[in-house]
Amino acid sequence: MGWGIRRGMIGRFVLMLSDRRFSVPAFVLLVVFWGSAFAVIKVGLGYSPPVLFAGTRTLLCGAVMTLAALVWGGKPNLGRDWPVYLLLAAFNVVLFMGLQTFTILYMPSGSAAVVIYLQPILVGLLAFLMLDEPLSAAKIAGLALGFSGVFAVSAGSFSEASLGTPLGVVFGLGSALSWALGTVFFKRYGERLSMLWAVAVPFLLGGIILTALGLALESFSEMTWNRTFVASWLYSGLIGTALAWALWLGLVRAGEASRVAAYVFFVPLFSVLLGAFFLDEALSLLLLLGAALVVTGIYLVNKRSAASSQPSAKGKE
Repeated sequence: MGWGIRRGMIGRFVLMLSDRRFSVPAFVLLVVFWGSAFAVIKVGLGYSPPVLFAGTRTLLCGAVMTLAALVWGGKPNLGRDWPVYLLLAAFNVVLFMGLQTFTILYMPSGSAAVVIYLQPILVGLLAFLMLDEPLSAAKIAGLALGFSGVFAVSAGSFSEASLGTPLGVVFGLGSALSWALGTVFFKRYGERLSMLWAVAVPFLLGGIILTALGLALESFSEMTWNRTFVASWLYSGLIGTALAWALWLGLVRAGEASRVAAYVFFVPLFSVLLGAFFLDEALSLLLLLGAALVVTGIYLVNKRSAASSQPSAKGKE
């Protein structure tokens, strides 16, 4: 009975996210969490090898979310759901976070962001093919405008000498595709999973794999556990990963995957703003152009067609 009550609490949380009064603040928090995590991770990488940093912060997320799931998430049906957990661990954690790390190694942050934030466009296409979500002309235009906004914001970091290597582009495309597949797979197969376990199991398993890979490729002694690194590790693991992914999967479950994914275009915009305010990085007109494109794109992606709104209009008459 206790598990039933706890599962009901998580269910009510997801229902709240389908209400615009709660979904908008949730999106704002998600953008703040992920946008701020970029700067925090950048600081942490100054004190740790990249794969070990990715693995240990992911492992921290998995461990904390497992404790939360044991208290509030009910009992997972691992015998029935293990294929779904493996899919989520593979695409959302090992491939996405691992390839993202190598993308940043081989490319400057601006050009890396452009490649990785192809994700909403890929989600739109995959959701059309795998989830039968509509792909209207307005949605296609909105996704294209949103990506153009990310490109505009990141264009300041482009130069002939710093566009990255072809290998970096391959890693970035793989990271974006992995994230998109993980999102669509969760939307298709994750309804029967507890929200907390949907984060806990994949990130615990993926964290173990990434940490083991880091130990094989890098040296643990190269990690400098001073106050700055510990603060970066805790923030990126608990806020930028655990809380952010719980919000992300809750929002994906509550709405259309393609519409929800479009909002992540705001993340690089917020990251640039943080860099300007806290790292004294320059703002430019490209940021304003990018922001306008992103806002317009998200409006078009979430715009309901006349056909879809017609029944509700009739219902009111």
